[in-house]
Amino acid sequence: MNEMMIPPGAVRDPSSSEMLRVWIAEHNLQCAIKVARDDRGKMEEARTWGIILADITRHISMAMQSAYAEDPEKVVKDISSSYLKELAHPTPKVEGGFVPPLVEIAQ
Repeated sequence: MNEMMIPPGAVRDPSSSEMLRVWIAEHNLQCAIKVARDDRGKMEEARTWGIILADITRHISMAMQSAYAEDPEKVVKDISSSYLKELAHPTPKVEGGFVPPLVEIAQ
């Protein structure tokens, strides 16, 4: 398995929380997603995920500018277009389910 590094800020912050892991494995997308992280409610959760996805998109556009000299604004538009098309007409069938968070046992 080829895992990526944990960002330094996440290592330094004892209250950091991993929200998303994504792999391409067995010719499919595999992911682990952390939802319902607190009691703020589903509307706040949806807004937070919108911010996360937008921030990821901006980071990808900056990385593609660095790696391929791509125009970041064009990359954001291309990703947005692909995202909306994929939501309307999914390529793969979404499988899997929600697993409740593990309860830590006090020792």
